[in-house]
Amino acid sequence: MKQFTTYLLLLMGLFCVMSFSAIAQTKVAGKVIADDKKEELAGISIAVKGKVIGTITDQKGNFSFTTNTPTPFTVAISGVGFETQEYVINGNRTDLNVSLKEQVTIGQEVVVSASRVEESVLKSPVSVEKMDIRAIQSTPSVNFYDGLANVKGVDVATQGMLFKSINLRGFGATGNPRTVQLIDGMDNSAPGLNFPVDNIVGVPEQDVESVEILPGAASALYGPNAIQGLILINSKSPFLYQGLSANVKTGIMDASNRTTSTTGFYDASIRYAKAFNNKFAFKMNLSYIKAKDWEATNYTNLNGAGNSDPNRGAGTAVNYDGVNVYGDENQQNMRTVGQALIGAGLLPAAALNILPNVNISRTGYPEVNLVDYNTKSFKFNGALHYRISDKVEAIGQLNYGTGTTVYTATGRYSLRDFSIAQAKLELRGDNFMVRAYTTQERSGKSFTAGLASIGFNEAWKPSATWFGQYVGAYAAARGAGQGDDAAQLSARGIADQGRPIPGTEAYKALYDKLSSTPISQGGGAFSDKSNLYHVEGLYNFKNQIKFADVLVGANYRQYQLASEGTLFADQAAGRNGTIGITEFGGFIQASKSLFSEHLKLTASTRYDKNQNFEGQFTPRVSAVATFGEHNIRLSYQTGFRIPTTQNQYIDLKTPLARLIGGLPEFSDRYNLANSYSRTDVTALGAAITASAASPTVQQAAVQLITQQVTAQVTAQVTAQVNAAVAAGQIPASAAAAAIQSAVASTLTAVLPGQIAANINNAVTAVAINSNIGNLKPYQRQAFKPERVASYEIGYRSVLGKRLFVDAYYYYSVYTNFIGSVILLQPTAPVAAGLPLASGVLSGGTRNAYSMPANSSEKINTSGWALGLNYQLPKGYGISGNLANNKLNNFTPTAELQTSGFNTPEYRWNLGFTKRPMANSNIGFAVAFKHQDAFTWEGFAVPTELVPNLYEKTIVPAISNFDAQVNYKVSSLKSIVKVGATNLFGKPYFQAYGSSYVGSTYYISLTFDQLMN
Repeated sequence: MKQFTTYLLLLMGLFCVMSFSAIAQTKVAGKVIADDKKEELAGISIAVKGKVIGTITDQKGNFSFTTNTPTPFTVAISGVGFETQEYVINGNRTDLNVSLKEQVTIGQEVVVSASRVEESVLKSPVSVEKMDIRAIQSTPSVNFYDGLANVKGVDVATQGMLFKSINLRGFGATGNPRTVQLIDGMDNSAPGLNFPVDNIVGVPEQDVESVEILPGAASALYGPNAIQGLILINSKSPFLYQGLSANVKTGIMDASNRTTSTTGFYDASIRYAKAFNNKFAFKMNLSYIKAKDWEATNYTNLNGAGNSDPNRGAGTAVNYDGVNVYGDENQQNMRTVGQALIGAGLLPAAALNILPNVNISRTGYPEVNLVDYNTKSFKFNGALHYRISDKVEAIGQLNYGTGTTVYTATGRYSLRDFSIAQAKLELRGDNFMVRAYTTQERSGKSFTAGLASIGFNEAWKPSATWFGQYVGAYAAARGAGQGDDAAQLSARGIADQGRPIPGTEAYKALYDKLSSTPISQGGGAFSDKSNLYHVEGLYNFKNQIKFADVLVGANYRQYQLASEGTLFADQAAGRNGTIGITEFGGFIQASKSLFSEHLKLTASTRYDKNQNFEGQFTPRVSAVATFGEHNIRLSYQTGFRIPTTQNQYIDLKTPLARLIGGLPEFSDRYNLANSYSRTDVTALGAAITASAASPTVQQAAVQLITQQVTAQVTAQVTAQVNAAVAAGQIPASAAAAAIQSAVASTLTAVLPGQIAANINNAVTAVAINSNIGNLKPYQRQAFKPERVASYEIGYRSVLGKRLFVDAYYYYSVYTNFIGSVILLQPTAPVAAGLPLASGVLSGGTRNAYSMPANSSEKINTSGWALGLNYQLPKGYGISGNLANNKLNNFTPTAELQTSGFNTPEYRWNLGFTKRPMANSNIGFAVAFKHQDAFTWEGFAVPTELVPNLYEKTIVPAISNFDAQVNYKVSSLKSIVKVGATNLFGKPYFQAYGSSYVGSTYYISLTFDQLMN
């Protein structure tokens, strides 16, 4: 990185020298007013097309700048909400007086994400959505990031007030590694978490100029992981948006499931930008949010029926595993525990007959007693811009954010004082870009609630003691005449004696200790100090090649993973506490317009290489046909996803399994050649259950007991008879007959009772032995990047200058889809005399591992969407969109038992807006959102071996109504907004196991010097 920084500084110096060689200068000056009110307009952009030179109007609408650009050249005068006007400059022009009309025609937005060059959204070769400043200002959502949920085809998974994941075209996740989020060109993914951290540490809303969303495969231009889409957040240039702006927002959050249902929140931000001589500019942003977060209170028992009661009262299943209850994942079989107690002489052998063959779980703690719901966020954003020449601009930028929130992964993570810093140096010209940046992730005081809870339970009473006390107390209660239900409650009460109660000093002291104790030492805290370094360049051959538009680009990236052994295998032999991963890639794109601009063809291809995987080619071809206002597009896109840093190197013990990377080193380290897939073990369990009921097995079990008892009785009788012969009590010649007679009489007396007492165990043993030979060790396959090929047809048009229509249909085929195989490794036979492999049948005699792996089956998805926006007179507008996403086929494999599609089949939005106009300072917006119910596959997994892992994890249908009304105070250059989200609605959740989202009522005051 030092070498690149040095190179970049030298390059900047070279352009400085080049800039001084310019001689001829042209001056452009004038005034901009509004066409309707004839008032001066401040903050209007005047820019030389194709250059970086330009300026903005002052508070009186005046502007002036000089340029070295040879004449003639074109200047574009533009402002938010106004129609852009262009003028050809042939020499000095100091009387350029412009009257801007308010923009009426819609669909004129310019986007850059679709092809990495500026183009009309109407003629984009692929699907693209854009939220501009006007949409951000008018959204009824609390902030712009929440407002993305109103965009066509966008699905949101909310984990907390500050943590929301954007999902596109299926396979939704709470940390989606299949989308890429760029903030001013910098990847917003945390290097250790390896997925976008949404807007926790993003750009403050005051500094957001636009958000572009590119659904579908975008790897051909943006590289790895943009397999399902791209989110491009652009901040405001200090050259174009100058002066002071500030926002203060407050209100209440309300949800009936929260400990305190109604609480306040506070959100404040300030921005200041200034330009000097049209050469140097800077900006600074600060924002702070504080609130009580939404709470996750789903107490459904994942392991079966019974009450949803984390307090474990009457009617709650003994194997209770609550969704948002942690520590109860630790379960053991009562008979297995009983056999251990009998073997240790702590329980009489006869007690085994009254112990049921069921699992019991430790008493856990609800999430509300564990994680930090005091959510907060602080963001800083600063940038220095220097125009080296009319063609080149240098940028230095720093983004920093820190916050406390809750995130859903394989468990719930309490992110406390989590921070990310991003810094970049960039050179940007009219036909090139060179950028270098780094991302520095720091986990702060973060911990995982599940591991902290298990450590908490172990600290006050080890599981060996707790389960032993439970089973012993149960046996005693049954012996005293209690029924099963009463005995289970009595046993739990005895085992839980001394358990710290939330709210007490004992609980707080132990909680503080375990939440700060590293995972590697039995606690829940993790340390993540991972870094990312990235260098990229882009060059447009528009000045060298005229017959086509040709674009090339390349990048180099390096990860440095460091977790002190709490997340990654960075402490493994041969490593010094860090793991380095190197990636590089490059692309070329060419486009050509034919038939008088009626047809535009674009083709691109990209190659990427990660040190742990084979190189990947990702081509893309598209065609856009234009007939008047009608634009039809066809595209073939490919994409791929390199397994995340965690997919590659994670080594984390969780309540259910040890999460390990998919690289070969982990199979070797944990001897996984001696392991079996959960799928096969579940099938084995079903086969054992089925065969146990067969008469053949029942008969074999009786024979087994008879053989065992006969052998025991024969041995005892033989010893007794031999002793009698030695004592002269029985003649030696009569010994054989005496033994035979005694054995027969003894068996007649004891065998029926022994059969009755041991038949269940014997049947199980026979059934296991009859089926265990069919269980084969898991055969690991090479771990590969995931790929997709997507076909799309789309249509865009503006009808009658007021109705914008956008529709598309896509069909995608995924190969090497990355799933996760659960491997069970036996540590001991499930019972004496059985094969070692039988240990996989019991949680007490096996280790569990979760390893990423590729599905061998192809997965097909398809979908379509329709968006309509109609612009009415006087600033009114109506909008609506409908999106469909469907999983067409899915074949389970050991590596991918469930698809994790996690997306409603239908989702639709309706909106009605009015923006402040020249004759009215009042605006409003209302939005209605609806999505179908769907199954969420992930996070909440039963601890027991069940055929259907996600039978209960349904996300119910959601219908939301949001509204806001705003008033523009022109004299104060301010807007007052009053709004509400989920108005009159009940709490809902968008991802199973995550927080319930209630209603928010807010009022905000925004001041902006540039407001027109």
